[in-house]
Amino acid sequence: MHIGVFGGSFDPPHNGHLALSLFARELLDIDRIIISVSNNPFKLNHSVADLHRARMSELLAQEINETGVCCEASLWELQQQQPSYTVDLLRHINASYPFDKLTLLIGEDNFTEFPLWKEPETLVALCDIVVFRRALIDGIPRRSDENAAARFINYHYPVSSTDVRVLASSGKSLSRLVPPSIHYYIEEQALYQ
Repeated sequence: MHIGVFGGSFDPPHNGHLALSLFARELLDIDRIIISVSNNPFKLNHSVADLHRARMSELLAQEINETGVCCEASLWELQQQQPSYTVDLLRHINASYPFDKLTLLIGEDNFTEFPLWKEPETLVALCDIVVFRRALIDGIPRRSDENAAARFINYHYPVSSTDVRVLASSGKSLSRLVPPSIHYYIEEQALYQ
């Protein structure tokens, strides 16, 4: 089985996360996607409580599963007593699925500091790394062969969790930026206001 691991703060999950998951599943022939809500030591000040990020990641998994069951939300990182690193998550998943192929799915913004990550060599040994990057910078197509440790895929979906939080705090509609169930949850829980 081929497992895609997609980690993040998911504060909140948005349509870019949904589209990336679906795109990766089809393009990379992934059988299962594990969405992991991070307990990133570099992003400890989240806008909402972990329980909300956990619930929204579960809703994201449900939205992905509307197109065919293949996704699960993992709360393993949130359950740790200390901040977790990507290598810790991959060790955990590798122990749970020792015979399966693992591919880490990350955005270009998160990959820029990869050499500074905890045990980057171990990460490369545990999984394939696929980086989703903006296809165009100043109208110039990006190259995809700059780093042998990762495969680069041109991908651009112009929305961020920061955008969603800013709009929510100003009372503007999020309906075009987040999946319907997450939109409803944000409104129901009065998040980001």
